[in-house]
Amino acid sequence: MIPTIQTLVFLLAVIAAAAFIAARLKIPPSILLVLTGVALALVPGLPTVEIAPEFVLLVVLPPIIYSSAVAMSWREFRFNLRPISLLAVGCVLFTTAATAAATHYLLGLSWPLGFLLGAIVSPPDALAPLSIARRLQVPRRLLVILEGEGLANDATALVLYRFAVAAVSVGVFSFSQAVGTFAVIVVGEILWGIAVGWLMLRLRRWVGDPRIEITLSILTPFLAYWPPEQMGGSGVLATVTAGLYISWNGLRLISAATRLQGIFFWDFLNYLIEGMVFLITGLQARSVVAGIRGYSLSELATSAALVSAVVIVARFVWLYPATYLPRWLVPAIRRNDPSPPWQWPFALASAGVRGVVSLAAALAIPLVTEGGQAFPERDLILFLTFSVILVTLVGQGLLLPWIIRVLGLANAGRRELQADRIEERQARRQAVEMAIARFDQLAVEKTLSEDIADPLRAVQRARLQHIELKGGGGDPPSAFAGLHDEIELQLIIAERQLVNDLFRDGKLKDEPRRRIERELDLREARLANRRDED
Repeated sequence: MIPTIQTLVFLLAVIAAAAFIAARLKIPPSILLVLTGVALALVPGLPTVEIAPEFVLLVVLPPIIYSSAVAMSWREFRFNLRPISLLAVGCVLFTTAATAAATHYLLGLSWPLGFLLGAIVSPPDALAPLSIARRLQVPRRLLVILEGEGLANDATALVLYRFAVAAVSVGVFSFSQAVGTFAVIVVGEILWGIAVGWLMLRLRRWVGDPRIEITLSILTPFLAYWPPEQMGGSGVLATVTAGLYISWNGLRLISAATRLQGIFFWDFLNYLIEGMVFLITGLQARSVVAGIRGYSLSELATSAALVSAVVIVARFVWLYPATYLPRWLVPAIRRNDPSPPWQWPFALASAGVRGVVSLAAALAIPLVTEGGQAFPERDLILFLTFSVILVTLVGQGLLLPWIIRVLGLANAGRRELQADRIEERQARRQAVEMAIARFDQLAVEKTLSEDIADPLRAVQRARLQHIELKGGGGDPPSAFAGLHDEIELQLIIAERQLVNDLFRDGKLKDEPRRRIERELDLREARLANRRDED
């Protein structure tokens, strides 16, 4: 137990250090964590850290998918459902087939093994590309498509993976049966996800305690994921559906206190999970190297280069027809959604980075078939999967910022961001104006005296004045607005210093001090949010 705890603490320290260095280098932490893991795995004498595939697929994957779905806009997801589906289903199927054909004809793998490898390496991981794209302010729609694809493509790949493993183990595969089963899985998981989202939202509203509500939010992805997974599905679609349902309906049913605490909790949880997963992915290099000693170096290098090239090229080959053919063939699509510039599909194709789901699926390949024989080429498939992850995550991940800049997409979304901020400030102003109007009604209904009404009215009018100073109509923010925030921050610092002095002098007990500090922290967080707006 003690060595395990020591290893865990060491990994947490590595995650923190890698995140700090990645921020200074302006690269996604996931890339640096994988490279760090590979370097540590090859250091003699360090303990071997192996990842259990069941742990990734059943414990790690559900909360990551669920939190991404909750953060996703259902309206934007629905509007972009066609391109998301073409990538999450069509591109995964096409990449799987292309990989199977290439490995069958050029590497001599059987068709079932080729399809198995294709299903494993076909789903991209959007985490690293999204962090790069957001930092470079690419158009919002590209972000939505990437995020939506990342949510749904694992479902297609994992279902294909199950079919391929069964075909290798049993030696029988029925295409018609697979298509029918896939359709049943899609419909069943969507219905189950809606049911789970509906039930958990009502339970959370009923309990009304932020701590219990956050506990229920932790249980939600597992309740959505595990039953479909145990019944032969993937569980991914159900988890995505539950997250989108809660995202759309949660504003009415989740309390403000729960939202405040839940945002911080889930951000921190995802930070730890994703960091640990990428680091441990790199640490699997030792196990991968140990399993390929029966192959020559030239054979391994050729196979890895071939599969990586097929995976990368297949995405480019698929994206351009998938982007433009529907618009050419269906006039209604062309009218409602004009063709984007060629740079958009090129950027999406360049973001095909593979991640931990592929590695977990490869590790989950059974050691023996149902006939009791050793699973054929298991070590080779694991090595090829690991190679594709390294090539795409490190190679494409490091090249992606340069590609986005060359394509002219860097800062292309700045106008959208400015329009969003104008829209946000207009909504803030209208909301405060509504609050003032409602207050005037309440003052009449409750016959409030001026001593009570004037301070409350002054607070609302001060909020409205600050919004106007921030440029609510699209004008640039007033210089006075920035000075106002700076002065308010200094006042908060002065208040906090006085409270701490009173506490240390024994004139204020600990519990009241904590309540005052929480109020000051909320005020300071509001100021930080205003600075982020600018």
